[in-house]
Amino acid sequence: MAIIGSGPTALYCLKHILDHETVLIKDFQNITIFESGNKMGVGMPYNAETTDKYNLSNISSEEIPELTQPFANWLSIQDKESLKALNITSFPIDDSKVYSRLALGAYFHSQYNEIIHRLKRAGFNIKELINSPVTDIKVNNKSVTLVSQKINYFFSKVLISTGHHWKDVDKPSTGYFATPWPISKIIPKNTEYYNFEIGILGASLSAFDVVTSLAHRHGEFSTTKEGLKYRLYEDAKGLKFILHALNGWLPHLQYEQIEPFRKIYRHTNREHILSLINDNGFLRIETFFDAVCRPALIKAFEKDKNIELQNLLSNDRFGCQQFIDTMAKNHTYIDSFKGMELELIKARDSVENDNPIHWMETLDDVMYCLNFHAELLSAEDHLFFKKEIKPFLMNVIAALPLDSAEILIALYKADVIDLIAGNVERIENLNTDKTTIEITTDKRPRQTKAYDMFINCSGNDNVELANYPFQSIVKSGIVSRAKAKFEGAHSINDLDQSIDRNHVVSIKNDLFLLTGGIEIDAAYRLLSTTGKVQPTIHNLSFTHTLGCRPYSYGLQACNATSSIVIQSWLSPEINEKSIVTPQIISKVYQNNKEL
Repeated sequence: MAIIGSGPTALYCLKHILDHETVLIKDFQNITIFESGNKMGVGMPYNAETTDKYNLSNISSEEIPELTQPFANWLSIQDKESLKALNITSFPIDDSKVYSRLALGAYFHSQYNEIIHRLKRAGFNIKELINSPVTDIKVNNKSVTLVSQKINYFFSKVLISTGHHWKDVDKPSTGYFATPWPISKIIPKNTEYYNFEIGILGASLSAFDVVTSLAHRHGEFSTTKEGLKYRLYEDAKGLKFILHALNGWLPHLQYEQIEPFRKIYRHTNREHILSLINDNGFLRIETFFDAVCRPALIKAFEKDKNIELQNLLSNDRFGCQQFIDTMAKNHTYIDSFKGMELELIKARDSVENDNPIHWMETLDDVMYCLNFHAELLSAEDHLFFKKEIKPFLMNVIAALPLDSAEILIALYKADVIDLIAGNVERIENLNTDKTTIEITTDKRPRQTKAYDMFINCSGNDNVELANYPFQSIVKSGIVSRAKAKFEGAHSINDLDQSIDRNHVVSIKNDLFLLTGGIEIDAAYRLLSTTGKVQPTIHNLSFTHTLGCRPYSYGLQACNATSSIVIQSWLSPEINEKSIVTPQIISKVYQNNKEL
């Protein structure tokens, strides 16, 4: 077996293989791991070559799925000098606290080494190849060929667990950076300072990584009775970070949870979900909202003592769209940073006094459930999810650590950061050394703005067929585009004018929406252009499979995805040559306590 990539998804694959070592060693005694970087078991977001000591992760030890040792326990046995290098200077170690990305990367590397050691002790032959990117995959009747460093390797099973992929390219001559990674490329030399506005596309966690890395190098923070303060260095006067976010939202903040781990069937069960499928074979989002989300959210808001939302949800006409609009309105402020300052008080109370915010946790759970049944959604609902639900979820659930919020508020009070709402388009082919963007909103005229430096932190790194990294299996038709069938439209003329016709295909008198990325079955195996399953290749990469699994993010999804794949090998109901459907894989969901 080959595993392409050695980040968190690969790490959890290895952990689940170890959990079932006595069975799996019979089929996969020889495992080769390909890593494009020079260090195994870290992952791009946590790698010292990519990130920075000031960048915080957004997950605490108690939320990290089990490996050989909890994160907080591992930190507790490290010496003070090692912890200082990871920007950990406050003690004791707390399993509810969020630590640096570098610390998490060091932990993953340690866990990787321990799991490899245990696999070898169990009798597996492990071959580790660093600096070995896989540049192509070819399939023949008997094996799968991987090409790396112009060498062919042959395997009977392949797991693709590559990480982030950016198709856009930097243009330093105009100050444009398609991604902030590696973050070292945007950090000035020791004797230099930026003293101009820096545009940042997105108000995501990676956007705040950029802000914190640059802010620490252009000024100093100090703790006072009034809270955290920030002062720019004299040479950096004029520096200001301008965040651009479509809705003008800043993320919700870290909150206390009753259950730190998501469960697919916490608020429903397999039989209930399958009973909601309509006569055309679809699980409609409104049906899911009414049957699963509504009762769960009513209970959550009751625990949160929010009578208003309980009453609204008790009205059948208050649907999914109305819920999103209402909750978004509650998070919408004339000044987003002042709003964050108000929310920080509630968030601190939640975390420090073990006061859970039940509705957020419940929403995450039910959407996690929907994600793992997303192949049942119609094209209409995929469009609705992408346009309405997902932006709201990413704002609510991608919770910002409280320490990061304090930094942002300090920068705002020092007039070093601002936020502009609106859709952003980059204007290209201008004869200038700046990056010019066009900003459009419903509330004000179109405007343009030019930046000496503009950093794209939108996180839009989804992979399509044209930039899929293994082109031989694209050309041979083994890989196909992810798609969903329209329920209410049978011809192009039936579609709403807002739907991009370039993302619509007609197959045998049915109309399909191209949902992005590649097509997989429920066991993450490739599906060909003719609809046949490729039993030898599983693709677990979130950036490749987002069209089929639109809400797969974070370490818990890495663990769940890995567990589903390994469990699919053990299930007697899964046939190598037959497509694994939600009806089949949901038995794995139901029987696996981790899921």
